[in-house]
Amino acid sequence: MPVDAAAALAAAPRVREIAWDHKDVQLYHLGIGAGRPATGPRELRYTLESRLHVLPSFATVAGGGVPGVIGALSVPGVDVDLAHVLHGGQRLRLHRPAVPVRGRANASSRVVAVYDKGSAAVLVLRTEVADADGPLWTEEAEVFVRGEGGWGGERGPSGRPSPPPAEPADHVVERAVREDQALLYRLSGDWNPLHADPEFAARAGFERPVLHGLCTYGAALKAVVDTLLDGDVTRVREYGTRFAGVVYPGETLRVRMWSPAGAGEAGEAGEARVAVSAVERDDVPVLADTVVRYA
Repeated sequence: MPVDAAAALAAAPRVREIAWDHKDVQLYHLGIGAGRPATGPRELRYTLESRLHVLPSFATVAGGGVPGVIGALSVPGVDVDLAHVLHGGQRLRLHRPAVPVRGRANASSRVVAVYDKGSAAVLVLRTEVADADGPLWTEEAEVFVRGEGGWGGERGPSGRPSPPPAEPADHVVERAVREDQALLYRLSGDWNPLHADPEFAARAGFERPVLHGLCTYGAALKAVVDTLLDGDVTRVREYGTRFAGVVYPGETLRVRMWSPAGAGEAGEAGEARVAVSAVERDDVPVLADTVVRYA
């Protein structure tokens, strides 16, 4: 069986040292669409080293190693075709108010759950990152492997996204995705050919290369931080989403936000619910069950 749940769960954590500096942060920010307009004071906080603030979702690429969706496939007990793999969800919890502009830390990753969905297997890879001063962040990636379920294992929580709130969103913003966005984003470490090679994308069932889900993930968080938190990245505490569909480079993201009164006011803690869709395809959902918790 290509997915051996017992072996994957019993495997020792994979520990590696990671390091990053301002250039990695700037490249990531450009990869998720920051810098438009190039001289805008709010955008310079993401692109100019003398003013740099780190969007917390940078944690998903810090150190330039393989992302969790790929890392989950390199553990014992997992031997699958990358073309059958889908990123199902991503969660991030910050243990400090800010991700440092530069740092060196240890990242410890292990599969903490394997679920049998019948037509697919789902692996949950947890990565805990800490430096000399203690924990920095914890992230979890849910990875769907099509065609590898059916062994009679635990089914796990429902993987079906919930519909967004029925009431109109409190804020709606649109963000254009560049035609070359995936080519730029992959320079931060995710070299999956699904995002660049038309032949590979066709083998995976897509009409052309698709944008990285984690690129959409970062772009959505930036929209929330800029809209609700006045660009204050240090207020983000947790961020999670389910990947409900793909984005093609060149499309437009519509980010809808539902937030309590007082969101954006310094010292006012709360959470925002978010839904992201692709405008050109009749608002088909691309991120669902998305929540940003802030201080």
